[in-house]
Amino acid sequence: MTSVPAEARPAVRVRGASLAFGTRTLWSGLDLDVEPGEFLAILGPNGSGKSSLLKVLLGQQGLPEGTVEIAGRRPGGTNRRIGYIPQQRALDEGLTMRGVDLVGLGLDGHRWGTGLFGISKRRQLVAKAIESVGAQAYAKQPVGRLSGGEQQRLRVAQSLVGDPEVLLCDEPLLSLDLAHQRAVSELIDERRRSAETAVLFVTHEINPILSYVDRVLYLVNGQFRVGKPDEVMNSETLSELYGTRIEVLKVGGQIHVAGAQSALCEDEPHHIDEQVS
Repeated sequence: MTSVPAEARPAVRVRGASLAFGTRTLWSGLDLDVEPGEFLAILGPNGSGKSSLLKVLLGQQGLPEGTVEIAGRRPGGTNRRIGYIPQQRALDEGLTMRGVDLVGLGLDGHRWGTGLFGISKRRQLVAKAIESVGAQAYAKQPVGRLSGGEQQRLRVAQSLVGDPEVLLCDEPLLSLDLAHQRAVSELIDERRRSAETAVLFVTHEINPILSYVDRVLYLVNGQFRVGKPDEVMNSETLSELYGTRIEVLKVGGQIHVAGAQSALCEDEPHHIDEQVS
């Protein structure tokens, strides 16, 4: 079997994928290619299957139908070509692990013993990742004493330390203030531009990353749409997906969405507002 050069294949390829829990279909018949260096935003209400799609790509969730390839392989097992940023959660204040140790887990946290690298090489890789996110000043402090933004910078470094081809981001801006949202988003965008890393970015709010996004995958009510932001984030497309009238306005370079009350249940995304001021 002839191997396909990395530059000639998508970073992520999904074909005919369906996922359901019980009688509830999250999405069905999903076909998706994400190219190297592409920034894909994954949007939709809670429970629409955004994080579940990342779990499929990580090999943590199986598919009843369809096939998936990521960084040239089927999901599952250890694949250092994949970086992962989990949802932002504050670490316990009593946690004494240092930032450098947290970042190092991105290299060999899944292995027993000394891992794949010698001590000197490991230190170089960790130091480079920490420098890339500007976390040198606090990298040797206990992570439990750091702010949420500082902890999230270190999580970004942890995801990049293995030099991944694909970066999976599960709501990495959650609970961060606007300044830290901007900083983390810029770090991720810089990585994909400098290293041609494909980014799949799950979020409830597109505006903080809108200037970076190439395409949007919108999941809702068992359906999906894929396209450029203007092709998906418009009144016609969202009204069709939600089954009710949705108004989309662009104000000051941001997207504001207003929907009928029937669409604004507690599971709706944060970017859908009852009113647009």
